Amino acid sequence: MLFPQKPTSTFLLLTLTLLLLVSFAININASDSTSAEDDFDDLEQLLALDEQEDQQQQGQEQEFSNRFSEAEVLSKAQRIVLELNSDNSKRVIDENELVMVLGYAPWCVRSAELMPQFAEAATSLKELGSPLLMAKLDAERYPKVASLLDIKGFPTLLLFVNGTSQAYTGGFSAEEIVIWARKKTGVPVIRISTVTEAEEFLKKHQMFVIGLFEKFEGPDYESFIKAATSDNEIQFVETSSIEVAKVLYPDIKATNLFLGIVKNEPERYTVYEGTFETESILQFLDYNKFPLVTKLTELNSVRVYSSPIKLQVYVFAKADDFKTLLEPLQDVARKFTKKVMFMYIDIMDENLAKPFLTLFGLEEAKNTLVTAFDNKGSSKFLLQSDPTPSNIEEFCSGLQHGSISTYFKSQPIPDNKNASVLAVVGKTFDDLVLNSPKNVLLEVYTPWCINCETTSKQVEKLAKHFKGVHNLVFAKIDASANEHPKLQVDDYPTLLLYKAGDKNNPIKLSTKSGSKELAAFINKHVRTKDQVAKDEL
Repeated sequence: MLFPQKPTSTFLLLTLTLLLLVSFAININASDSTSAEDDFDDLEQLLALDEQEDQQQQGQEQEFSNRFSEAEVLSKAQRIVLELNSDNSKRVIDENELVMVLGYAPWCVRSAELMPQFAEAATSLKELGSPLLMAKLDAERYPKVASLLDIKGFPTLLLFVNGTSQAYTGGFSAEEIVIWARKKTGVPVIRISTVTEAEEFLKKHQMFVIGLFEKFEGPDYESFIKAATSDNEIQFVETSSIEVAKVLYPDIKATNLFLGIVKNEPERYTVYEGTFETESILQFLDYNKFPLVTKLTELNSVRVYSSPIKLQVYVFAKADDFKTLLEPLQDVARKFTKKVMFMYIDIMDENLAKPFLTLFGLEEAKNTLVTAFDNKGSSKFLLQSDPTPSNIEEFCSGLQHGSISTYFKSQPIPDNKNASVLAVVGKTFDDLVLNSPKNVLLEVYTPWCINCETTSKQVEKLAKHFKGVHNLVFAKIDASANEHPKLQVDDYPTLLLYKAGDKNNPIKLSTKSGSKELAAFINKHVRTKDQVAKDEL
C-alpha cells in the first residue's frame, strides 16, 4: 500500500458513515410517522362519516318507524269504524240501539280533517266499554242512503237512538266527540274516587269541570248533573274527596261544595262563585270555556260565532310573527275577560283568513292586522295604527265603550277626469253623492253580477244623452269593494236617483226598463236648467 490510512482518518470516515445512516433512518422514520398520522386522520374521518351515515340511517329508520306506527294506529282505529253502504245501512241502524254516523265526501277538506278524529274517538269509546257503534257513509257514493239518513252537507254527524236521529252539537276533536257521545248515551259525569284515578284522568283530559259534593244528592247536585247533560263540549267530573279535588284543582279552598273549570292555558283555573242553578252554571261555562286567545279553525268556528261574548277581536298574523305577539296579547286579553273575545288566524291560511279579510277589502294583506266585530250589531272595525300591545289595548277599550268608528271598506280614490260616468268609492260617496248640489243617478253593481254589464251600457248611453244638463251627474259604485253606512243595497244591479233637494230618500229605478223609459223617468224627476238634446237612445 503506497499510502496507508492513518487510524484517525479511518475513524472519521466510519463516524461520518454512521451519521449518514442515522440521519437517513431518522428521515425515514419521520416520513413514516407523518404518513401514519395522515393515515390515522383519514381513518378517523372515514369512521366519523360512517358514524354520521349510521345516525342518519337510524334517524330515518326511527322516523319511518314512527310514521308506520302512527299509520298503523290510525288504520286500526279506522277499522273500528263500520263502513255503511246501500246494503247494510238500514240493518245497522235498526238492529243497534246506539249508532253514530259520519256522512262525508272524499273531496271535502273538512271531512278529511274530521275522519282521523272520528276514528280516534271510536277507539277511545271502545276502550271505555261504550255500547255506541261508530259508522261512516260515503254520501257521494251512496246518495240515496244519505238522503234517507238526512245527510245534506259534509261532514255531517248524526246520533241514532233506537232508529231516531238527532243532530250532533259537540266539538270536532276526538276528545270532544267522546265527551258528547258519552253524555248523550247516559254518562254525563265521570266519578273519581281516588288520587290515583285523578292522576290518570289528568293525563288524558286537558279541560274539564270539577264538582265537589259532600253527598251525590240534593238540589245542588241535581243542578250540576243537569248542567253536565245540557253542555255539549266539556267533560264533567265529580268527587266527594277533598284530597282528590286538590289533585284536579290545586287552588281549591272549599271543603264540601265547589265547582270550577280547568283549562290547558295560562289562566288554568277558574272558580264558579254563583248559586248552583243549571242555567247559571251553563252561562259561567259559556263565558269561561275559551282560552285567553283562541286559534280559529274550521272545526271550532261555529262554537266561536255562537259565543255569548259578541265583541270579538281577530288578529291576523304569520305563525312566526304571532309567537312573539301571543304573550303580550294574552296580557291584553286578561283586561277584557268576559267582555271581549280574542281570536288568532294564520294570515297565510287562505281558506280561513281570506273570507274575513275580504270584508275589509284587505284580502291581499300579508302583514299583521287586527280587526274586530260586534256580532250583536253586525259592525266591523279595523285597527289602523301599528299592532303594538298598547295600540291593541286602546283599540279594545274603544270597542268595549263604543268609541271607535265602524269600518267601511273603500277602493283608492280614482281619477275621474273626463269621465262621463263618475267612479264613486267608499271614501268619496259623501262628496260625490250625498253632499253634491246636483242630482245624481247612481248605478250600484258588482263584478260578478250577470245583468250589471247591460245596465252599465244603458247608464253610459244616458250620460251621453244628458251631457248638456249641468245639474245632473251619472255615477257608479262597485258594491263588492266599497261600503257606506247610507248605501244599503242587496240586489244588483240597482239604479238610484239622488235628487238635489232630498239626498236622504233616493228613488229606485227599474233596471228592467229600456233607455227611453229611463230617460223619461229622469226628465220627470229632474228639473233641467238646459234643454235636453233629442238624440235617439
